[in-house]
Amino acid sequence: MRHSSLPVLILACAPLFAGAVACKAGDAKTVENSVNSALSATGLAPQAPATGAASASASAPTTAASEDDEPSMDVGDDAIVAKKFLRGPAAGGEGWKLDLAQLQPAGDEYVTALAAPSEGTAHLTVDATLQKTAEKLLAEYEIPEASIVLVRPRDGKILVYASRIATGRTKRDLNVEASAPSASLFKIITGTALVDHAGLGPETPQCWSGGMHRIQERDLQADPKRDTLCTTLAGAMGHSTNTVFARLASQKLTPTSLGETARAYRYGSALPFDVPVEPSALQIPEETLGFARTAAGFWNTTLSPLHAAWIASVVANGGEGVRPYVVASLESGGKTMYTAPESRPLGRIISARTAEQVTRMMENTVAEGTSRKAFHDPRGKSFFPQLPIAGKTGTLTDEKAGRFYTWFSGFAPSRPVANVEPVAIAVLAVNGANWKVKANTVAREVLRAYFAGQDVPGVTAPTAGKAKATKNVAAATTKKKH
Repeated sequence: MRHSSLPVLILACAPLFAGAVACKAGDAKTVENSVNSALSATGLAPQAPATGAASASASAPTTAASEDDEPSMDVGDDAIVAKKFLRGPAAGGEGWKLDLAQLQPAGDEYVTALAAPSEGTAHLTVDATLQKTAEKLLAEYEIPEASIVLVRPRDGKILVYASRIATGRTKRDLNVEASAPSASLFKIITGTALVDHAGLGPETPQCWSGGMHRIQERDLQADPKRDTLCTTLAGAMGHSTNTVFARLASQKLTPTSLGETARAYRYGSALPFDVPVEPSALQIPEETLGFARTAAGFWNTTLSPLHAAWIASVVANGGEGVRPYVVASLESGGKTMYTAPESRPLGRIISARTAEQVTRMMENTVAEGTSRKAFHDPRGKSFFPQLPIAGKTGTLTDEKAGRFYTWFSGFAPSRPVANVEPVAIAVLAVNGANWKVKANTVAREVLRAYFAGQDVPGVTAPTAGKAKATKNVAAATTKKKH
């Protein structure tokens, strides 16, 4: 399922590819308006809250400038140059191009080059050691398309920004593309809505039957004779129990209330970032079965890896949103043209109480749910013995396109641990019929690298050469599992 490419953000500019924008020079007024619009699209000026559900072809929202949201940069004639790095050159045009698909190591940092009209360099926030580990993991597992984003929730600083396109395909920045289905990551949104709008919590009990691979009308109806399996809302989140989410959503929520929660998490609007981010699509059916299926994560929404990491960081941050950033500074002509501020809050997204409730649900995923096996060795010993971890998996197969999507989004530690800096992570793996690894295993290895580097007791760094024998998704009957 492929949704629209990045929208045209401004009249004088159009996207060249994910993460780059092309602008043609016009009269002074047009060029100035173009620059301001490009700044708004990347979050260097604030964005107005989204209103109404957005479809897969949703455009970027209307934005307005605010002095408080302007980046910290050197004053003087070079200030406009710092703005231009957000604009890509078109034939005969002027501007800057920032391509985050072309990151390069440079000593103890990563950089990407700027081009036209003058040469320059963007110095990035990524941790060079972690970035190399992430890139090596993606290559080792030979995932056709994959993304990893590791971000510090308290200030939005990105520590890993990796994406991989198999050899022979056009290299793109997959982290800002919202082409993958949200799958069961959307249960984070539904779980939040059930807390906020229905007053439910992690310990809310629910018995159920059916719905392992698809949701039918009868799965939405309580039937004591059939409903012999019972769990809690936390258990349903951890094991990604489709029927529980579908049934509770159909009984306790409406398209309006679920859409309100999704839009609070910035579905349907562009996430502020250093380059344009394709809005994650949101299309909630009004009819009961379609609505219930959507609430359980069966199609109708898409998500970018950057957005998935940001959603996890919101929950990790007690419900507060912080603008993510990967550009630390911009240098051109021997001068520092732009320096990123330490943190730019985006306001409260969900209440602190709701964040705590959702955290408890997500912890079940790693403790006993769909990622227990990935986060524990064959003897049942945790790879992170002193760290509680919250997460959510997602799996969905597009049989026509031959694409097998797996997600992991989460954060650790999910409870305060002395002298340990929390991080949020999102991993997307898009495999074909034959595959070696799912996203949760990749996420585990990246987290091992991070926490081993922080000298957390009991955590060891990942070892190279661990790719397993391939499996065949075509041999499974699963369309959607977790």
